[in-house]
Amino acid sequence: MKFAFIFIRMMLAFLFGFGIGFAQTAIPDTPAGKAFQGWLDAFNSADGAAYRDFVHKNWPSGVKSLDQILGFRAMTGGFDLRKIDGASTPSKLVALVQERDSDQFGQLTLEVDASEPHQIIHFGVRAIPRPAEFPLPHLSFENLIAAVRDKLQQQTAADRFSGAVLIAKDGRPVFSQAYGLANRERGIANTLQTRFRIGSMNKMFTAVAALQLVQAGKLNLDAPLETYLPDYPNKDLASKVTIRQLLTHTGGTGDIFGPEFEAHRLDVRTLDDYVKLYGRRAPEFEPGSRFEYSNYGFILLGVVIQRVSGQSYYDYVRKHVYGPAGMTSTGSEPENEPDAKRSIGYTDVAGKLQPNTDMLPYRGTSAGGGFSTVPDLLRFANALQEHKLLDAPNTQMLTAGKVAMPGTGNSYAFGFGERTFNGTQCFGHNGGAPGMNGDLEVCAGNRYVVAVLANRDPNAAEKISGFITNRLPEK
Repeated sequence: MKFAFIFIRMMLAFLFGFGIGFAQTAIPDTPAGKAFQGWLDAFNSADGAAYRDFVHKNWPSGVKSLDQILGFRAMTGGFDLRKIDGASTPSKLVALVQERDSDQFGQLTLEVDASEPHQIIHFGVRAIPRPAEFPLPHLSFENLIAAVRDKLQQQTAADRFSGAVLIAKDGRPVFSQAYGLANRERGIANTLQTRFRIGSMNKMFTAVAALQLVQAGKLNLDAPLETYLPDYPNKDLASKVTIRQLLTHTGGTGDIFGPEFEAHRLDVRTLDDYVKLYGRRAPEFEPGSRFEYSNYGFILLGVVIQRVSGQSYYDYVRKHVYGPAGMTSTGSEPENEPDAKRSIGYTDVAGKLQPNTDMLPYRGTSAGGGFSTVPDLLRFANALQEHKLLDAPNTQMLTAGKVAMPGTGNSYAFGFGERTFNGTQCFGHNGGAPGMNGDLEVCAGNRYVVAVLANRDPNAAEKISGFITNRLPEK
């Protein structure tokens, strides 16, 4: 759900996660096996020069993705080989690998030229659900908290995590702690009151707002966009795409990031500004035909909320979502407004951490980019469960999965993802962009809530939330 849920979820569908030692798996003594061993050794070495040298000599077509792969190496901590697939041949190897810094598995496929010098001609890695043959233990609650403390100390000491973590049981926090620095230049530590950028997690608030208007009889899920935005520039899109499709990323409305956004990053200040920039685009595919994550679709939902409610999007969610939930530290103020409690996001640029200041939009939107704290995220989760925001039927409709998310084994609801972690069913949303990452998961029939926010690149927060949710007690 990822979650810009999409910014990172889809980018990181390329590489993955783990952390303890494994028994050695034999790599076949074949051309493909030797190429794989050389690649894995170079990738895991954390030596950029060694990796570049390997690629130039053995994988000429991979030179163009060198920087991207080295960036992923920094995120993953390297890979451990877990299994060689039986489909492997002398010139092709299929392997299951696991990221050293998390529980995420990936399937790696490598092919070499059948003739000498057996250069790599195809290479790919895709995220896969954890295979059943590699189960993770469910821990007692006491052991889970101890394991989480150890994990966070390790990740913080290695400078791979900076942020705040909260675990709640039956609505009450049982673990909450902040780590790292909110401002490295001034030596200011993160606290539980530090406000972190939450990326696409804003979509949860937007979806709640939309369902509130549905519950009030002011919004029809199956009405086309033109019902509420009759002046929308592209008439074809407005007449076809429904509110339900916007909420489930099935409308074909596309993204907002790319060259146009970069050219106008600080010029688009309102939701209507985004419509002026992107509103003439036609649907990218037949609305309703498939799932494709769309930040612009949630921009449009924000515009609809404004038109139907007669309030700005920001005023509406402040009054009808944050207020009833008691979320006093959540919002989407412009980035140029001073805020002593707001963390600075740090992104890895060529191996060095730099503030993400020059990458930020003017302000967050209904698609993402606001600020929150882990205590506020727990308040939001509790308010949902206690039906302070929506009645029971609409809460169920909001969070129950509806559309399969290709390649994940999970499904998307209305502004929430429904996922299963090691047999535990959860709903929530993540968010990520350079210098920011967060995740909220409500699990096991609302018994557990996990909230993690980080002022570091993805997937710093999601590795921690995944570590926790994968090990939640079975009962």
